[in-house]
Amino acid sequence: MRYLYYPGCSLKCSGRAYEESLLPVFEATGVELEELPDWNCCGATAYHSVDELKAANLALRNLAMTEKSANGGGPAHVIAPCAACYLALVKVQHTLAENPATADRLIKGLAEVGIEYRGRVKVRHPLDVLVNDIGLDRLGALVRKPLTGLKVACYYGCQLVRPYAEFDDQDRPTTMDRLMRAMGAETVEWPLKTRCCGGTLTGTIQGIGARLNQLLIEEAASRGATVIATACPLCQFNMDCNQKPSGRGNRGVPALFFTQLMGLAFGFAPRRLGLHRQMVAFRPALAGVAGGSRD
Repeated sequence: MRYLYYPGCSLKCSGRAYEESLLPVFEATGVELEELPDWNCCGATAYHSVDELKAANLALRNLAMTEKSANGGGPAHVIAPCAACYLALVKVQHTLAENPATADRLIKGLAEVGIEYRGRVKVRHPLDVLVNDIGLDRLGALVRKPLTGLKVACYYGCQLVRPYAEFDDQDRPTTMDRLMRAMGAETVEWPLKTRCCGGTLTGTIQGIGARLNQLLIEEAASRGATVIATACPLCQFNMDCNQKPSGRGNRGVPALFFTQLMGLAFGFAPRRLGLHRQMVAFRPALAGVAGGSRD
């Protein structure tokens, strides 16, 4: 299997550990990821409040580049790991399908710079591809160091399944939970798995942003979680950098990308998975799990 891969801006800088863990995990499954040539920013973050049409055109250009790069005339699948990028690309597809007037303006905007889009692209998230295309049985067979004893709070955030539920339930998503259980971990039930982490408020209205982060971490800890798994670079950054030690006297609950936990279960060395970039120490939570290596 082969997929085009849209890294987006975060996976090349602040969310670098996401890419560092995503690529070897997919390589281990035998799935080929080809980075999308000439990709650009998806138009996420604050740009939608400045010029929504131009922000949508940024996202649409990436879909057009995907279509151009795909071989054959069938659907072209592009994987977008970042939750914000994924949402931006899916959103522009819904805009094209549901708002003809805006769709016409967007297509004409691309045409002005010599780009065509025919609507053949399917936007996918890694969780969707791993669980629904590759399959839990095949992934489970790749486990070399099961995450036995690890209690994971799977955090989807507010963008991955909302407002568009493309591959999971909006209120009670389970894809990441099932994936972590296939890695040998125990997942904890908690009601905040789709609650906002505060997003960019941690840099604008810091008191509110930090409090939203702390609510997530405290709830995960109260449910017995020893680690939080996430699929969003901003969510991971917020929970890693704005975390205070819990009242239980430990060093906090590390927030890791779900691909980092998969990589550990597959037996990859922690440094290859970008775990050395963590602010909150991961080794106390993963004692006995993170020592194995296939390198």
